[in-house]
Amino acid sequence: MLIVLKPDVTQEEIDHIVSKIRSLKLEPYVSRGVHRTIITIIGDEDVLREQPFEAIAGVESVKPILRPFKLVSRETHPDRTVVRVGDVEIGANKIVVIAGPCAVEGEKEVIAHAQMVKKAGAQIFRAGAYKPRTSPYSFQGFGEKGLKYLAKAREETGLPVVTEVIDPRDVALVEEYADMLQIGTRNMQNFNLLKEVGKSKKPVLLKRGMSATINEFLMSAEYILSQGNRNIILCPRGIRTFEDVTRNTLDAGVVPVIKDWSHLPVIADPSHAMGIKAYVPAAAMAYVAAGADGIIVEAHPNPEDAISDGQQTIDSAQLVSLIERLGKLARAMDRDIA
Repeated sequence: MLIVLKPDVTQEEIDHIVSKIRSLKLEPYVSRGVHRTIITIIGDEDVLREQPFEAIAGVESVKPILRPFKLVSRETHPDRTVVRVGDVEIGANKIVVIAGPCAVEGEKEVIAHAQMVKKAGAQIFRAGAYKPRTSPYSFQGFGEKGLKYLAKAREETGLPVVTEVIDPRDVALVEEYADMLQIGTRNMQNFNLLKEVGKSKKPVLLKRGMSATINEFLMSAEYILSQGNRNIILCPRGIRTFEDVTRNTLDAGVVPVIKDWSHLPVIADPSHAMGIKAYVPAAAMAYVAAGADGIIVEAHPNPEDAISDGQQTIDSAQLVSLIERLGKLARAMDRDIA
């Protein structure tokens, strides 16, 4: 249920409404917009129906929430959310580029990779300290040592870092070192992990499950928001279909739907969507043209030497070229590149 407050509502009236909602064992979420303050109520629908919230001072109207995801919906939060990662704003007018190798490959290597990313013009550095792999015999990452290498790379370059967390028990450790926590496609419905990152104060990059519907994707974001963390970025990364040429099927069409249904920003992953580096730039452009707020792309100085995912990893020159092209596209759309 939504409670729309009057334009001249006082803080005292808001506090009273919130207190009243909590006394009914319901959960209030206050969203302050430019023109209106809205309170979303989550809880027992029978209790909600019986309460005359319209009678409380400061309340203008009470409306049902039509979508199954309440806090993620633009019904409850009409203004777009802008998430800050370090000094970088995601969801504002500027297109953001996140780049780096699939995995942390060593201390010297990760610093060199971060320097390459910064020189190319990207704003955030990505690399996996933990690597969930299909085969148990594949490289699984450096773990905590890799997190320390990432912190060194940030120290050397000033770039914020994003890395994946795969276990609820590791959330506290990863957030010590990372500026943003990534939830990978395999963990999109790992609800214990979603609830744990929901308690974190760090932004979360939530990747779409490889076979997930849009509703399932947004409901996973709802898990995180319901625990109090509102700094969520949604990440389409291709979906699994019958296609056997590319790694996945490009899901650029999901971007305008998400932007219509949700207030959360979108950073798209063309590397995993295509799985072939020659097609990654075109996929990146398609995502941004569809309305994405930026991209996260795998990049490495020498992709043939990359520990993992070399076949979908672009090199330094390709990254520079892609950022230049994205800048031109952004300006054609009355946006800019960070």
